[in-house]
Amino acid sequence: MTLRNATRVFLATALFAALLAWSSDSGKPATVKGYVLDSACAFTKGLKKPISPECATACAKAGSPLVILADNGTIYWPIADTTPSAGQNDRLLPFAGQKVTATGKVFERGGSTALVIEKVEAQK
Repeated sequence: MTLRNATRVFLATALFAALLAWSSDSGKPATVKGYVLDSACAFTKGLKKPISPECATACAKAGSPLVILADNGTIYWPIADTTPSAGQNDRLLPFAGQKVTATGKVFERGGSTALVIEKVEAQK
């Protein structure tokens, strides 16, 4: 094999490996514990927990996406892994203002953290 062909094989292999790594981001399994509140309050008011379930519900019904604010301050954006994707407010609305445990797959990109929720339940 010539040096030129060896270089081509190496570059093709490296490109294939990079594409495989990029396209196979299947998330990391995780369990998240935190409060369900609307995203605006999580960012603009710096809340550590919702003011009330009624407030979180009203904001969600007005269109603010619900998020899960973990005890360590991480804000988890609930997302769907379907195409076309769908908002997750309907799924989290029964838990608005409550502390929950959610399991699923976590994705991190560009400083944001998202969670594809497999199971969510109120903490006791």
